[in-house]
Amino acid sequence: MNTSDQKLTILPPGHPLEGRVSPPGSKSITNRALLLAGLARGTSRLTGALKSDDTRYMADALRAMGVVISEPDDTTFIVTGTGKLLAPEKPLFLGNAGTATRFLTAAAALVEGTVVVDGDPHMRKRPIAPLVTALRSLGIRIEAETGCPPVTIWGTGDFASDHVTIDAGLSSQYVSALLMAAAGGARAVSIVLSGDEIGARGYIDLTVAAMQAFGAAVTQVSPSVWQVAPTGYTATDYVIEPDASAATYLWAAEVLTGGRIDLGVAADSFSQPDAKAHAVIASFPNMPAVIDGSQMQDAVPTLAVLAAFNETPVRFVGIENLRVKECDRIRALSTGLTNIRPGLAVEEGDDLLIASDPALAGQTLPADIDTFADHRIAMSFALAGLKIGGITILDPACVAKTYPRYWDELASLGVQFTGDRP
Repeated sequence: MNTSDQKLTILPPGHPLEGRVSPPGSKSITNRALLLAGLARGTSRLTGALKSDDTRYMADALRAMGVVISEPDDTTFIVTGTGKLLAPEKPLFLGNAGTATRFLTAAAALVEGTVVVDGDPHMRKRPIAPLVTALRSLGIRIEAETGCPPVTIWGTGDFASDHVTIDAGLSSQYVSALLMAAAGGARAVSIVLSGDEIGARGYIDLTVAAMQAFGAAVTQVSPSVWQVAPTGYTATDYVIEPDASAATYLWAAEVLTGGRIDLGVAADSFSQPDAKAHAVIASFPNMPAVIDGSQMQDAVPTLAVLAAFNETPVRFVGIENLRVKECDRIRALSTGLTNIRPGLAVEEGDDLLIASDPALAGQTLPADIDTFADHRIAMSFALAGLKIGGITILDPACVAKTYPRYWDELASLGVQFTGDRP
């Protein structure tokens, strides 16, 4: 059976979820560390890493560009680089991995030769034009006919300019991509935002921290200007923290069921932006009337499904960037919640209004949830199935993108399913 034809129905457990679950390593940090280790000279050991579809695409792409990568266990990559990426023999296929696609598009400028960066049909709908425009201003010959992948980069091994302006309104990944590539050039590069708007600024802090761990010199001159020295990268051993986005599902499952789930890491120990969601989740069932999701974008699906059971309605603002994620997540959330009960969610422009109702808990409201092949839609709507009977997740295997063991972890806490468990 094709995984896209699979269905999984969650059976409400009827009891608090209790136990110990270790979230996987951070996808965001793993893919940054893989690239930096691949650009470094020498051997790096990355521990606590995530092994999922997204990180495998990144690792395989780096292998195709001459980097030697071994995997001695389920959470470790050993990466040996020469300090230089080579032109691959064929296009790099990166599935729907946004981080890998954006990061490698910029890094390809450091290759002496032609690199084609491509992905699956979903990735071919995700915008990359701002990054293409920025790289062009650095003297890179680059083409993306549709403004989305595939992207062809004719690298020369260096940049022809020391200044670039980037529009990061759609994604902070554009800035991160330029920052990481800039350290590999022959001259210092200034990276400037074209406006104050930037999606999930905290992820740039993750990028800078990872770069510094691999020996780069990055100075934040102002909130919208970074200066990157041409240091290149030095191999190092690097520990990757657990994934905060994955933790949000477990935090929400805990409060929804009145349980106690030990993640082995305190919420305030995370450096990732989505950890901000913990305070909002902890306020359930009295979540704020208005939640700004701009700086914790990947946590919004978790918060939106949790909000369905809140005491009072919740409006999500600052989430327009969710329309250009793995799918249009605003539409996917409103569609899924409306399938559970008409009027449960309404789109108002780019805002999402949840008509919360605690009485949903304990009801049987059969609903097929179209995940649109988006891992976060699948994992967040599983939360609805903890309290409502009849919630069926379509294409449940899509969670392999970032959390391959998600269904197993829920099962370990006592959740049961019917249908096609991956």
